[in-house]
Amino acid sequence: MSKTRIGIIGYGNIGRGVEAAVKQNSDIELVAIFTRRPPETLQTNSPAKVIMISDAERYTDSIDVMLLCGGSATDLPEQGPQFARMFNTVDTFDTHARIPEYFDKVNASALAGGKTGIISVGWDPGLFSMLRMISGAILPKGMDYTFWGKGVSQGHSDAIRRVPGVKNGIQYTVPFKTAIERVRTGSNPELSTREKHFRECYVVAEEDADKTRIEAEIKNMPNYFADYNTTVNFITEEDLKKNHSKMPHGGFVFRSGFTGESKANNHIIEFSLKLDSNPEFTSNVLLAYARAAHRMNREGLTGGKTVFDVPLSYLSPQSNSELRRKLL
Repeated sequence: MSKTRIGIIGYGNIGRGVEAAVKQNSDIELVAIFTRRPPETLQTNSPAKVIMISDAERYTDSIDVMLLCGGSATDLPEQGPQFARMFNTVDTFDTHARIPEYFDKVNASALAGGKTGIISVGWDPGLFSMLRMISGAILPKGMDYTFWGKGVSQGHSDAIRRVPGVKNGIQYTVPFKTAIERVRTGSNPELSTREKHFRECYVVAEEDADKTRIEAEIKNMPNYFADYNTTVNFITEEDLKKNHSKMPHGGFVFRSGFTGESKANNHIIEFSLKLDSNPEFTSNVLLAYARAAHRMNREGLTGGKTVFDVPLSYLSPQSNSELRRKLL
C-alpha cells in the first residue's frame, strides 16, 4: 500500500505535533515543512526538507495532502483558499461563527483546482461536531450542550498574541461545574454563553505597552472573548514559562432528550475528552483526515469537505474487512 505524502505549512505547536505524529503512522510520509522564517533557522525533529512557504507550489507533484497548521485568526483565512487550489488540504479552522464563509472560499478554490479540502478538523470543531450531529439524529427531541476545558485554547491564545503590545500569552477556557451538573440531571436548563464558561488570560506585555488598552481589546474581541466573562492577568515571561508551559484541554458534549409520547423516558448521551496535550491530540486527528483526503481525492470527491462528509472508515489505515472483523 502506497504512503500518503504530506507537507506541513506552519511549524508552531500543531506543526510540531504533526511532525511527531507521523512517527506513529506508518502509512504516512512527511515530505517537507514550509515556513515563512529563513529555513536554516528552523530546528526540526525529522529529516524532512524545510522550504520557504513561497516555494510551496513547486511541490504539487510530490505532496498528496498539505496540512495547514497556522492560526485561525489571520493565517488560515488567507492560506486555506490559497493552498486548496494547489493541494488537497486539511486544516484546523476553529472560529465557529465564520466556518460557513470560510468553507465557501475553500470549496470554490478546491473545486477550481480539482482538489479536496477538509476544513475545521480537530476535536471541536471536529470530533465534538460529529457527536452533536449523531446525538441529535438519535434523539431528535432534546437539547445539545458543549463544555470546553479547563484547558488551553490554541485559537484563543493565538488571538491574544496578535494584539498589538502583547509579547506572549495563553488563554484557559474554564467551564462552570455547576452548569455541567445541571445538565447531567436531565433538567434541560437554558444556559447562556456566560453561564457555561469563563475565560482566563495570562499576558506578557511588551515593555511600556498600554496594558489598559490591551485588556480592553482582548475582552471586547468579537467571536473570541466578547460574549464571556474574561479576566486578563499580566505576568512575566518567566512566570509564563514556569506555570503555563503545558497545553492540557478537554471537554464534554451532551445530548439530553426524551422518547415516548408521554416524554416519560429521559436519555443523556455524554462524550468527553481529557487531553494532556491539546496540540499533539489535534495533530493526530489531522493525520487521520489527511489519509481520508487523499483517498477521497483519488475517488474524485473534490471541493470543500467537513467531518460530516468523510466516511468514518476513510480515517483508518485498516481495510473495511479488517474493521468489520476487529471493531464491529
